[in-house]
This record gives sequence, structure tokens and C-alpha cells, in this order.
Amino acid sequence: MNEGDAVMKILICHDGSEAAERALRLGGTLATACQAQVTLLGIIEAPGETDTILDSLKRGLALLTQGSVRGELITRSGQPIEEIVRQTAESSYDLVVIGAARKETSGRFWMSSKSYKIIKEIKPPVLLVAGKVSSIKRVLVCSGGKTYIESALPLAGQIARAFGAVVVLLHVQPEPPGILARLPGMELDVQGLLMSSSELGVNLRHAKEMLEAMGVKVEVRLRDGAVIPEILQELEQGEYELVVSGSALSRNLKTYVLGDITREIVNRARCAVLVVRTHRKQSVLPFSFKGWFGHR
Repeated sequence: MNEGDAVMKILICHDGSEAAERALRLGGTLATACQAQVTLLGIIEAPGETDTILDSLKRGLALLTQGSVRGELITRSGQPIEEIVRQTAESSYDLVVIGAARKETSGRFWMSSKSYKIIKEIKPPVLLVAGKVSSIKRVLVCSGGKTYIESALPLAGQIARAFGAVVVLLHVQPEPPGILARLPGMELDVQGLLMSSSELGVNLRHAKEMLEAMGVKVEVRLRDGAVIPEILQELEQGEYELVVSGSALSRNLKTYVLGDITREIVNRARCAVLVVRTHRKQSVLPFSFKGWFGHR
């Protein structure tokens, strides 16, 4: 943590599951790296789980103490979603860490419905730990080319800086109509785009500069094609430990929704997923002449 930075407050949730144990380990590593203030929340659904959950939380608290991290242990009895919502309503947190269990790869959602409900109901960013991630060296930030991804950058940058990780800003340009596919100027020229005055170039350049000002190494990567498959292919090929995406307030302004892109990332990414509240709903952007040709 740099001098002058506010102390990060992290809530790490544990319900006795294997997924929660993985979340506790990664969350503890992150807290130590960021010198964060941590609350370990143990949620006991059945009386017989009390000792197991408490033992795990005490081990986690001991590790945090060894890393000079301030931590507290809270236990609640009840349903995990309700208790997490209650805890985040009573205290303010910069990040909530939960273990995410995957279901079989069929049906409407692959991820546990609990994960979706927690993302929908609480205000802080949520770090979903679904895989065996013990450290973070590469972070993928999915940009729609607009400014609303900026709300995710400070936290993504803080995490990357703590781990010494590289951040890759990815923009996928949807395929143009077939009649335009062979027009000149469609090549993926990263440097030319970043130097341009196009909306896409300006926004990507600003995001890159924001992260670099935090002391984070940044790469910009462009792909073209169907947005979701291209993002998933980048995740597969890039060996990322963390991917960052967004969610937005629903129309009733009480819960959040996941757009198609974020929902697919949450479902199918094999790494940790950070979901940060954005000001607008993410969507698959239509083809735009301005984004690609504005710098010519």
C-alpha cells in the first residue's frame, strides 16, 4: 500500500465449504499484500458446522496476524446470502470475497445460484474465487470501449500493484457487417489506436494512464470477432489469475444485474473473477466506424 492510500477494508466470507476455504486463502494473501483491514465472516447454517468453520477462521486470522494485518472474526447463524447482505449493510467494505462453487456445465447457469444472488444484492465489489488461485500475476480487464469501466480500475489497479501483476486491457471489436469486412483500416493497430482522437482510443489511453499512474504495468490488447468467444479465448490463452468485469443497477435501483458478457465470464472463467459496480449496463457494442477509423 502506498503512503496516502486509504486502508482497504475486505470482508471474507466462509460457510464451511471447500470453495470458501480457497476464498479464505486467496483473500488472506490479498489482504496481506495490500495491508488491508479484514473481517472474517463465518456463516453457520447448521449447529454441527460450528467447530469446523471456527477452526478454519481462527487459522485464517492467525495467518493475517503474522502478516501484520488487522483482522476481526464474526460469526452469524442463518442463510449465507441473507447474512452477507446484512453484514455489508451494517458495515462498509471495499471488497467482498466469496468462494464460488460450480455446478455441472448444463442448465441456464453453471455457477452456483448463491454467487449470482450475492452479486445482485450487495453494493461492494465481489471477488469470486472458483479455481485454485493462490496468487495473481496477470489481470484481464474487459473494456467495452466506454468510460464506465473506469469505476473498476482503482480496485483492479490496487490489487495488481499489491501482487506486482500485469494488467491487460482488452477490447473486442464486434465483427462488422459482411459488406464492410474487407475495407481498409480494419487492422488491429494498438499503437495507432492509442494515439488517435477516436472515442475508443481516448478511453483506452485514459484507462492505461490511470493504471500506470498507480505504478501498474499495463498492456492493451485488441481482438475482433464475436465478443464473448473472443474474451473466453483470451482468458484460455493468456493464463490469467484474475478477470475484471462489471454489473449495473437494475431498474428498481435495489439490486444489480449481470449483462450477457459478465454472466458468461462468471460462468466459464477458470480463474478468479472480480465484479465491480459500473454506472451503466455492459452490453455487446454495435460496430462503429468512429472507433476504428477516427485516427486515420
